[in-house]
Amino acid sequence: MSLATRDTRLTELMDDPACNPVRLRRTLDRFRLVNRLVAGWDAVYHTHLRPALRAAGGPARILDIGCGGGDVLRRIVHLARRDGLTVAGLGIDPDARAIRAAQAAVEMPGVSYRHTDSSRLASEGRRFDVVISNHLLHHLTADARADVLAASERLATRLVVHADIARSRAAYAAYAIVITPLAPGSLLRTDGLRSIRRSYTPAELAAVLPDGWTAERARPFRVLAIHRPATP
Repeated sequence: MSLATRDTRLTELMDDPACNPVRLRRTLDRFRLVNRLVAGWDAVYHTHLRPALRAAGGPARILDIGCGGGDVLRRIVHLARRDGLTVAGLGIDPDARAIRAAQAAVEMPGVSYRHTDSSRLASEGRRFDVVISNHLLHHLTADARADVLAASERLATRLVVHADIARSRAAYAAYAIVITPLAPGSLLRTDGLRSIRRSYTPAELAAVLPDGWTAERARPFRVLAIHRPATP
């Protein structure tokens, strides 16, 4: 197996509408812990999201595209409110199974979920101060990626941050070790390792981003696609 290039032939089991529903639900439920361990959103919040939310100057709106079980969105809203910011969050996902899992999680006032996609939301004229996603970009074909990035530009007034895995041998080895005790009965190990093989290096991501976007290396094994609208 080589990690020199993206392996786009792979598909993740959870993307199959016919995948085992019990294993899928366990995977979505355990993402809360997995993302806290490896996704680094606390750091991204402090360095990128908090300044943008403060600049909103009033109630701020956050959109999470491809929200899955909603754990990242709830964490960001929690951090913002702990800092005294007034925020509301909307999580969207085209997979109804993910939305059901998010809605079944512990309820957080001001956070809601909707079964839809970013292009449809943009066509409705919706606007948000901050738009985020977690581990979304590597799932997408080139055309779908272009659609999500274009929709994100239309949806965001202050900041877009799409966070993903930075592909490397070290990331692959580290995840294989960390995830082992959490994986039984779920899709976490198989899909996580496939995700890394499908993911971008920072240079690869920079090469496919449109004008006005930057690729930024974050904490170990992370890469961010960032867009800041010219005028809020």
